Amino acid sequence: MDPLNAQQLIDAGVHFGCRVSRWNPKMAPYIYGRRNLIHIIDLRETLRGLLRAQNFLRGLASEGGQILWVGTKRQVKGVIQDAGQQTGMPVVTERWIGGTLTNFSVIRSRLRRLEELETMEESGGLAIHSKKMISTLRRERKKIERNLSGIREMTAIPGAMVVIDPGRESNAVKEARRLGVPVIGLLDTDCDPTVCDIVIPGNDDALRSVRLLLERLVKSVEEGCAARREHSASMGESEKGEIVPVGDEPRPTRGNKPPPPLRQRRETATVVPGLGQVQGTESEESS
Repeated sequence: MDPLNAQQLIDAGVHFGCRVSRWNPKMAPYIYGRRNLIHIIDLRETLRGLLRAQNFLRGLASEGGQILWVGTKRQVKGVIQDAGQQTGMPVVTERWIGGTLTNFSVIRSRLRRLEELETMEESGGLAIHSKKMISTLRRERKKIERNLSGIREMTAIPGAMVVIDPGRESNAVKEARRLGVPVIGLLDTDCDPTVCDIVIPGNDDALRSVRLLLERLVKSVEEGCAARREHSASMGESEKGEIVPVGDEPRPTRGNKPPPPLRQRRETATVVPGLGQVQGTESEESS
């Protein structure tokens, strides 16, 4: 993957911040200057934060961790949805439901309810209810589907969260920090950077800016997943073991015990009363 340069960031409008009157003083280390009452973001800090996030997500994906993509702005919903589909990770594009992480058991129960309603619809079980009840059940299904369909495959607390505009998604960030989930934030000059573990300063309102930065993060996650698959495949082959062909070589003996002594025959003379010596009687003796 070719690294981004400053010109690509400028072409996408990543360097445009918010108006000076709306800025958060904690963003001062990430601001280069201002122009026409608009703050200009320091793109060196953007590249530095992006590189840190890429390395972290690549390592997390290679270990099998899940990444939750969060962005509910109208202009970035499609980008977040694409990121979830490409990586196979959960997403939140609608309103953040309180307790999505801190009360995860209740969220899972609502998803089981969604599966139950879908089964009723597919099997024709709704036909036994009245028209009013059928309408109510279908409305309930659409509501759950709209709010929770993005995290349907999330069976545990994610290993990290990527948030577009942490100021807008403050509830999601608070829950993640309470549970110790690392937060990677793409934020503008009106946000608080201290709530994020990895800060990527940039324009979080323009679609081109968000798409450019998210594409790099998505590629890092895909590289990590590919590395995990290769590692699993190599481990599977090694577990099969090597088949040793049977040859003419002798089987190894246990220990260093010397072989038994050779036995040889020796003719002896035996004296038989009345017959004298009789030759040819054999006996065995150790050499």
